[in-house]
Amino acid sequence: MAKIYRSITEPERKNLTWSETWLNEDKGLIKNYEVGKSLAIKEPELADKARRGELPILYYKGGVEKNLKKKEKIGALNYIAMWQGLRGEDLNIDTSKEVVITCSKTNVKVTFTMDLEKLKN
Repeated sequence: MAKIYRSITEPERKNLTWSETWLNEDKGLIKNYEVGKSLAIKEPELADKARRGELPILYYKGGVEKNLKKKEKIGALNYIAMWQGLRGEDLNIDTSKEVVITCSKTNVKVTFTMDLEKLKN
């Protein structure tokens, strides 16, 4: 796969087709990032949670709302793209690697991946 990078200063892309958005090399990660940036403006409290290292519930698997008995779970890299936008960071994801983040609120460790088999379970 590939390393996907986009600066926080780059404007949102406009008028893309569904195929251009979801089937290019980034597999929609840039779109998820752009949604995160927009969400930060619409929901500043949610952005504050993300900046504090919390993993709030978003549109993809990976958010942690409350303490879990099992302190580990799987999430989608799409979540990380949206989360980075929400935090006001540059989009910076290597799709060939998994990302592990521990939620600062719940102490649940989430492994984010593009592996659909892992995400199904």
